[in-house]
Amino acid sequence: MEELLIREYSSQRIVGKIRVMPNGDKEAYDFYGRKLGYYRASDDTTRELSGMAIARGDITSYLVWIKR
Repeated sequence: MEELLIREYSSQRIVGKIRVMPNGDKEAYDFYGRKLGYYRASDDTTRELSGMAIARGDITSYLVWIKR
């Protein structure tokens, strides 16, 4: 499993992270480690934590920015 850190450009402050699974699935987390949503590669859909589909394709990094 790989972890990608999401940082603010100007200050380089970490605002969240994305965990990438071997099968291509991704999970978005905020700075405090709270799960924000996920992307499932099998159906190419990003979903909020509640399970509601919010986009076709991978927008997990966007979840970090809108939920902070």
